[in-house]
Amino acid sequence: MAREEDVEHLFQQARAHYGRVDILINSAGIVAVRSFREMDTATWDRVLAVNLRGTFLCCRAAFRLMAEQGQGVIINISSLSGVKGVEKFPGLSAYNVSKAGVASLTEILALEGKAHNIRVCAVSPGAVDTDMLRQAAPHLKPGMRAEDMAEILLFLADDSGRMLSGTNLEIYSNA
Repeated sequence: MAREEDVEHLFQQARAHYGRVDILINSAGIVAVRSFREMDTATWDRVLAVNLRGTFLCCRAAFRLMAEQGQGVIINISSLSGVKGVEKFPGLSAYNVSKAGVASLTEILALEGKAHNIRVCAVSPGAVDTDMLRQAAPHLKPGMRAEDMAEILLFLADDSGRMLSGTNLEIYSNA
């Protein structure tokens, strides 16, 4: 999702097939565990390309279509790792920076989307039980399941979440 032409093609196909794009959920993400001192530029760029640039490209393509339609919902998956004041773990600098960028992008898109009836939210979960978590941070105990995230996303995408835009839902699970 980090290549502009791929993203544009994907959204053109979606519009051709469905006639419109009503909801976008940006959930692509990767992590590379490296200390900042050991971080190479290629790894840093790859993490930011997928996590932040990919989110930007998908948001832009969806935003343009939704603005023409006069409505839409964009939900970006950030992370508690990108939230100020939350405990950070060594070796995740690129991931943390990329997810902080996603949260910030969400705020500005919500402001710009208001005029077009486009709601934009972010969800910043803690440890979700995924392969990525088990590989990158095996010491963390997952607090939520993917199914839990799905319920939150359905709420935000549905009319039930209509009052939420510009919100970054920080999910501190105590499971």
